Amino acid sequence: MRYPILLYPDHRLTQSAQTIEYVTDELVQLLDDMYETMVAHDGIGLAAPQIGKNLRMAVVEIDEGDRFELINPMIIEKKGTTIDVEGCLSIPETYGTVERADEITVRYYDREGDEMEVTAYGYLARAFQHEIDHLDGKLFIDQVIDPIAPEDLERYMEEHVND
Repeated sequence: MRYPILLYPDHRLTQSAQTIEYVTDELVQLLDDMYETMVAHDGIGLAAPQIGKNLRMAVVEIDEGDRFELINPMIIEKKGTTIDVEGCLSIPETYGTVERADEITVRYYDREGDEMEVTAYGYLARAFQHEIDHLDGKLFIDQVIDPIAPEDLERYMEEHVND
């Protein structure tokens, strides 16, 4: 099932999501629905609050077939920093540069309820941080260093391809 994406300034996007106590069949189905919704909107990540579900869970897939389903994710280590452009399904046609850790380690639970840990670098680390921020009620627009107009996005990306 595809869900509609909540759009800024919907107040539900700025609330901290509730911790999940147990992985249920309904939560597993929600993970599948979130993934379907994310793909349908050409996203690389989606947090439950973006579809009106006040739950600490998110899906991320930056490379096809390499999907992460994060239940109660927590960043336990950060290294380095980098500045790069971001956008968000909940804030269409809005882009800007944001400083994030370049390497992070995230502890989370998977759809089986097993505790997992992953160390992510670069773009994947950025995507994880963006989605975890959603779970904490934080939006990327509150961290933007330099806004980028939609009509300037392609040029910006070409100019910074080797950054």
